Amino acid sequence: MRIARVGVVGLVLAAAAAGLVFGDTWLWLAVEWSPLPSYYGGFDTSMVVTLLVAAVVKAALLWLILRAPVPGPLNLREKALRRLLYLAVAYALVLWYPIVLLPDVVTAAFQLALWTAIDVLYLLVIRWRSRTLCAAAGAIFALELVEAANELLDELDLPELPSGGFVTMGVILSGVAATAVTVVGQRRDGRWSRGTQVAGWLSVGVYALVILLKVLFGSHLMITVAMDVAGLLSIAWMAATARELPVESRPAGPPSARPRAIRVAVSAVAVLPIIALIHPEQTPRLTYTGWSMVCHDRPSFGDLKPAERDAAFLCRARRAEGGIPPMFPDSLSDQAVLGYARALCRTEDHEEQKAILTRAGSARPAGGADPGDLVYVCPEIIGATRPELLRSAAERKAAYDASIAEANAKCRDPWPRTKGVTQATAKYFLYVDGDPGYLVHDPDDEAAEEAADQAYADGNLIGVAGSAALIGHIEDVSDLCLTVKAFRTAPPQRTIGWEQVNEVPIVSRSGQLTVPYMGEHGDVGAGAPMPNLAIAGKGRYRLRVYVRIGDEGEEHLVIVFPGASRKRLELKP
Repeated sequence: MRIARVGVVGLVLAAAAAGLVFGDTWLWLAVEWSPLPSYYGGFDTSMVVTLLVAAVVKAALLWLILRAPVPGPLNLREKALRRLLYLAVAYALVLWYPIVLLPDVVTAAFQLALWTAIDVLYLLVIRWRSRTLCAAAGAIFALELVEAANELLDELDLPELPSGGFVTMGVILSGVAATAVTVVGQRRDGRWSRGTQVAGWLSVGVYALVILLKVLFGSHLMITVAMDVAGLLSIAWMAATARELPVESRPAGPPSARPRAIRVAVSAVAVLPIIALIHPEQTPRLTYTGWSMVCHDRPSFGDLKPAERDAAFLCRARRAEGGIPPMFPDSLSDQAVLGYARALCRTEDHEEQKAILTRAGSARPAGGADPGDLVYVCPEIIGATRPELLRSAAERKAAYDASIAEANAKCRDPWPRTKGVTQATAKYFLYVDGDPGYLVHDPDDEAAEEAADQAYADGNLIGVAGSAALIGHIEDVSDLCLTVKAFRTAPPQRTIGWEQVNEVPIVSRSGQLTVPYMGEHGDVGAGAPMPNLAIAGKGRYRLRVYVRIGDEGEEHLVIVFPGASRKRLELKP
């Protein structure tokens, strides 16, 4: 066992030394045992010193964690508690690597089952010597398990506790209180050494301090390192608790003044360096710069957990797109950006938003703030007037598909008794700010784009050039009902009831003629896939277009059939 301890501790220290030689990425990996976040901008001297100190502290804690269990008799409950504590230690150190590959619901269920069993055995194994203290410990353990149960409910998509405010703070503090009450129980029991109790108190104090610093200062890299060291200190206390279970009872009594002074001194040595390494509040902490790897995805509000929403907003607020500068400058800390964002949520008009963004130093204060961005910060305010912004990606797609299907259903075939070889009817969506029309073109023809440009220059209702025809509209509309049909021969003209009927030549060089489809994420095009109208393959065709104003707005009927004529006909002006 001693050889394994020496090997593990030596490996940690050697890896840290190698990381100091090979650069920041390797140093972080050697000390934190995880990849370096992509948003860092290089380590300064204080960060390198912090990592080296953390490596030494973690090596010392691993030396304590890997001590062999104290031999001695154990009853069934004590054996079970020892095994479960060592399982928790192993999970925190190494087992989480393979377990994290399993579905999140499995991990959440494992954590809930493990800590429920440990807390119950704590109540049964520790000699509390006070029913009141035992009852208080049970209540605190139950509150601690609320977080694990809430995580499992979240993974199962079942109703869970609300996030934020007093609920979140109560759950966080319950974990600290659970460790504290267990250490009190160990002291009253008498089986655990003063060293184990000191480790427990240190884990309580340091962990509580680090949680407070994380709430105040966010996800600074030094806070991440401090959290990791604090977590390893808690693991060392759990390992010591399991190791000393069979030790004979020691007399429980009030500690002398000297050990108390020693605990205070040790606590000060552990806590004061962490405080000294914290940057002042005015130093900006850029968790997400807008170009971070984690910002490449743009998840919908409904797909994010409450704890992930602030990060999503920071990504959006610091991202420059399309030549437009970001909403907030990089000189602001995360907390300042979120504070300004919450102020923007409470504004009632554009001028107030402009004033807030001006104070924040924004490069585009006149642009205001997009509700689609602010919803991540204040969903209760934005969602009251824009509930669609609260949807998940699946919900948004379902609503989009339903709206398109409803729009398509309002359009009817104007020639229901005259069936084409192929045909389709759908709503065609145009640009809201004005669109000259839609194309009937050969999508595989390399010259189609040039032909379309020429068609746009034509002043008639139908502009045609080779394999592309641009069909305009007679009213200022943002959408119209479109029916397309292909025939093998020219159908009857039937101009009665139509306001305009025109016929022009068109060519298919690849055997394709169709109308653009809008697709899932488009803004312009047909609301349903359009068929290939060049039913005779490559060659020349005639394109006849009927236009009128009906109950559902402007209606178009497009007829395509083979024809060699190059004449342009105005069948009804």
